Amino acid sequence: MKPRVSLQDSTLRNGNFSLRIDPVRSEDVGLYEAQVKYKTEVHSCHVELGVITVTLSPHNPVIENELLLMSCNSSHQASLMETCWFHNEHLGPTSRTFCSLSGALSVFHPAMSDAGSWRCQLRYSDKEIISATFNLQILGFDGPTNPVVYAAAGSAAD
Repeated sequence: MKPRVSLQDSTLRNGNFSLRIDPVRSEDVGLYEAQVKYKTEVHSCHVELGVITVTLSPHNPVIENELLLMSCNSSHQASLMETCWFHNEHLGPTSRTFCSLSGALSVFHPAMSDAGSWRCQLRYSDKEIISATFNLQILGFDGPTNPVVYAAAGSAAD
């Protein structure tokens, strides 16, 4: 897994033997064991790593007005009950929520207003709730609503 894995050597003396994986990949799913030996003592812990994957089709950035399919999947083993998508959920009146039984959301004519923070939340039959946040980029024209721009003769116009 090198070079994606690191230990924080400076914190080992304080009892922190955390493992950092950056970036996490789907194949990193599984059970991890840490063992620390100190003098004659051996301490161990087990951590299970689950992965949630957000897929965009086409890939990020998305072209304005082209069909966008966003899907969200997890390595969790229970039955998926519901998927909810939250857009700009803490930004006031522009926030939107979409819920469905599948893990996918279709946006038929994505606009510049669809750009920004999205969070998918997966709810499973065992009451587990898993979520991931990502930033959606839209390539398009974000200019004046009126396409006519006036400029004084002799000046610059953008």
